[in-house]
Amino acid sequence: MLRIRQIFVLQRRWKSGKRRWNVLQHKKNNCDRALDNFDDFYGSVYGGRWKNMRAALLTEHKYVAMVNNFGDTEQTCSMLELDGAINIKSLINLARERQENEPANLMGSETRAHYDIDDKLDALLRKQQEREVAAIYPTAASEDGHVPPQQLSYDNDNNQNKQKTETNESDEYEPSLTKALEADVQLDESRLVDPQFGTGGLYEYMPANSIKGMEDWVAESEHYKYYQTSTDFPLSIEPEATFKFPEHLAIYTYEMGNCSDFKAPRQCLTGVLSHFLMDGASVLPPLFLQVQPGERVLDACAAPGGKSLLMLQTLHLDQLVCNDVQESRLNKLRRVMQEYLFDYKQRWAGKRLMFSQSDARNLDEYASYDKILVDVPCTTDRHVLMHQDNNIFKPTRIKERLRIPELQAGILANCLRLLKPGGSLVYSTCSLSPVQNDGVVHMALQKVFTEHGITTTINDLSRHTALFADIYRFEQPKSLKYGQMVLPYLPANFGPMYFSKITRNT
Repeated sequence: MLRIRQIFVLQRRWKSGKRRWNVLQHKKNNCDRALDNFDDFYGSVYGGRWKNMRAALLTEHKYVAMVNNFGDTEQTCSMLELDGAINIKSLINLARERQENEPANLMGSETRAHYDIDDKLDALLRKQQEREVAAIYPTAASEDGHVPPQQLSYDNDNNQNKQKTETNESDEYEPSLTKALEADVQLDESRLVDPQFGTGGLYEYMPANSIKGMEDWVAESEHYKYYQTSTDFPLSIEPEATFKFPEHLAIYTYEMGNCSDFKAPRQCLTGVLSHFLMDGASVLPPLFLQVQPGERVLDACAAPGGKSLLMLQTLHLDQLVCNDVQESRLNKLRRVMQEYLFDYKQRWAGKRLMFSQSDARNLDEYASYDKILVDVPCTTDRHVLMHQDNNIFKPTRIKERLRIPELQAGILANCLRLLKPGGSLVYSTCSLSPVQNDGVVHMALQKVFTEHGITTTINDLSRHTALFADIYRFEQPKSLKYGQMVLPYLPANFGPMYFSKITRNT
């Protein structure tokens, strides 16, 4: 009979019913930060409409198919039409017939006299400044009676220069310490230092004039200040006279509400790909640029290349200069051109198609281009909500993000100088931000007039964007000053895309 000598009791380890703190507390990623920023900013600007735009931005966007004229054009068009796609040219022709039948008094009924977005941005700026003050001063007034400022100032260089200027103006003659003590009869005895405790600390003390770690920090409210409303430069806004869709250009889309996907491009008999897929709103800036035969055209921020390829597909250009700041982006652009242009090396590279690697703010071929496309870097609203990589809302890129309007205005102002008198450009962004859109256009126009005496004319495209009303959802004119904008909309999920056409006068 077996005898049990020792009994070991092993308690069962039960899993805790509580979830760990790192599971309960969701860690924000770059896309979450972008969405929070948009909810606050665009929710204040667009009101109740932001919910629909938000849903569209968080959904996969629609594409259009641009047929390659250097491939099997007829076969590609037949394939796309059999799949149910519609040629944009036919939709534009139908819209033009409707427009011609409308009474003349209805076509000019929309006005741009009042811009309700100005008041919304002013209110948003004040709210953001109150948040920043509250973050530094948690209470309205501290125990010692100190009252926090209404607005924080982070311009350390200017403050130091002002202090130096005031010091030079007020302290032209500095008496010695002994004479100063003798002349000052109202000494605060409580602040005198007893010599028996040493006086070495007096010579080591240095008053603080800045906060460590705040040198490169930029307040969020500083971003909204780029949007200005005062006009202190000559400004004229005139309707665009005509719009002609390029005869040889074929772009296909699905009707509004149809979110079908296009087939992948196939290789043609000529060795190039059959069609190019791109966001539908991206075709509008190069279309409204209206390039003509014999013109010299610049694409200031060309990569990844869809807009440049569209201008080449019009078969109008004598020379196109594609510029970008990074070599990697230019290499991507070259690959696109090699895939879609027949006999690329012999007929295009270095002849009709030129590449340039430079910051668009530093281009110096002034008054040498007939047309310029200025598709500037921006917050790329749809990209930052869907992709973690290369996200501008990364915490280490906050200063870069808040300074984007300065970069955009610098590029646009320099491109206005590159235009010939009488030439025109189209400025575009893929952002809903009024600061990066109308705000940057205003800054650039003001800059070129005050520094170089260049005057411009804004070409109002409202009448011609109505031709695309069956394809896109456009922002109402009273919310925009200088341009037009495609809004994200679930049945027609293109954009966002803002564009403004500007003609140089002098």
